[in-house]
Amino acid sequence: MSVTSERLSNDQVERVVERLRTVLRDEQILTGKPDRINRARVPAPFPVHRWAERVPDLAVLPTSTEEVAAVVRIANELRVPVVPRDGGTGLTDGAVPLRGGIVVDVKRMNQIHELDLENRTVTVGTGINMLKLNEQLARHGLIYPDNPASYPCSLVGGRIGTSGWSLIGARYGHTRDLVLSFDHVLPTGEVLHVGDGIGGKISKSSSGYQLKHLFMGHQGTLGIATMATLKLYPKPEAELSPFWAFDNYDDAYRCVGALHRAGVATFAGAVLFDEWKVAYLRRDDEAYIPQPADVRALVCAVMYGYADEVRPAGRRLLRIAKEHGARYLGDEISEGDWAARHDRYATPLHGRTKDGQVVPMSWHCEDAAISYREVPAVTRAWHEIVADLRRKTDVFDDWGMFAYTSADTGVDYLTEIDVGIWEQRLDDRAWALWVQAKKDIAAVSLRYGGSISACHGSCREGEVDLLPQEMGRGFEVMLDVKRTLDPNNIMNPGKYLLDLAYAGDISAELAELRRYGRE
Repeated sequence: MSVTSERLSNDQVERVVERLRTVLRDEQILTGKPDRINRARVPAPFPVHRWAERVPDLAVLPTSTEEVAAVVRIANELRVPVVPRDGGTGLTDGAVPLRGGIVVDVKRMNQIHELDLENRTVTVGTGINMLKLNEQLARHGLIYPDNPASYPCSLVGGRIGTSGWSLIGARYGHTRDLVLSFDHVLPTGEVLHVGDGIGGKISKSSSGYQLKHLFMGHQGTLGIATMATLKLYPKPEAELSPFWAFDNYDDAYRCVGALHRAGVATFAGAVLFDEWKVAYLRRDDEAYIPQPADVRALVCAVMYGYADEVRPAGRRLLRIAKEHGARYLGDEISEGDWAARHDRYATPLHGRTKDGQVVPMSWHCEDAAISYREVPAVTRAWHEIVADLRRKTDVFDDWGMFAYTSADTGVDYLTEIDVGIWEQRLDDRAWALWVQAKKDIAAVSLRYGGSISACHGSCREGEVDLLPQEMGRGFEVMLDVKRTLDPNNIMNPGKYLLDLAYAGDISAELAELRRYGRE
């Protein structure tokens, strides 16, 4: 029997609290309205008039793996939904309780348990964030180089749950490469150590199934990571982050391709800003240093390493950019804009309607993984989808696109379109238009051989409908895994279409889901 979609009654909440008091202190159990509301919000937009649908029935603040396991065992016994919450910075509602229940907030599990300087690893509670961790590691000349846009406020556990993407992943790898192992509480309350083989500090094993990746990127549907061992690197001695301007997108696109193919060892990444993005920054981003009107595209690269590595590497990339018609924007803009990359996470406060009126807006993005060759075609198709959305309603604004290298060879790019959303006007009609646009954006990604999501996940209404199409037979394997590990469907129910694991014959429904966008 799986959990129902009904919210808990007051009597049921009292019963749950009574049971939780056997494993937690009273001050670790939160039932007040502000406590619950504050753990329902993420940056992803939602119709404001339906906000109450996302509020949990209670929240808990465990401090150890054992406490998390005890909470999950009780929830599984009582058939109460459990939603893990780390930093709450996700953009596809992974931390949002769609069916109430218990939010497990891991922020008190933020200790450094072991710093192994000889093996260059650190073992931490998953409630720690990268900024605070690196403040401690800097004393030893080390860094944990997982660097999302939300770096100051996202937590290690959330990075594991989303299999997060790093801005400097082309140099150091992404979360899946940097996390060596972790303790994981399964939906039944059992504790599993996940890594390569049995080792906590092993980076490669050929023993048995490689389970680590299975328990990363599941958006909390397969359990909760509680303690992780991470790979460390020497703190970079030097950094170079040149920005270049172009008078057209095509030259900028060819330049960023040449940069990622240059074979520079200190290369940490490159970013392509399209014309829409430059126009938005010039128009509405107070932190941006405006460029002349003839600047229609921008390219940024970044290098990290020792000074005697970075200097010649920088000269090589500057020469390549010049050969592609780039104008170097100077040290002030280059250093300042890259340094401010984290400050811009979810900071836009306004956008414009199609007639130019300035209105309060929140920010959302769709983030496919697209091969370099297909980036221009996907860019054109996505802008047309958002343009059609804007023709139908004033609720949305096109804030342009980024394309980021994901690996040192540039084989694929995180291709992101940013959309401003006037949430106060996001009624049911506008929401339905948005969901349809997200489905269309996802269909374009698949049509060009990409993945629906490179970093945020694809578990939200809209793009999630195409997940069975992208995964093929693998989606049915996902259902099998979910049903086996979470027999009562308590762990973050309603995400990734995984409720289908508990239905009967779903062949017709899967066939319909896999048909979208192909006709």
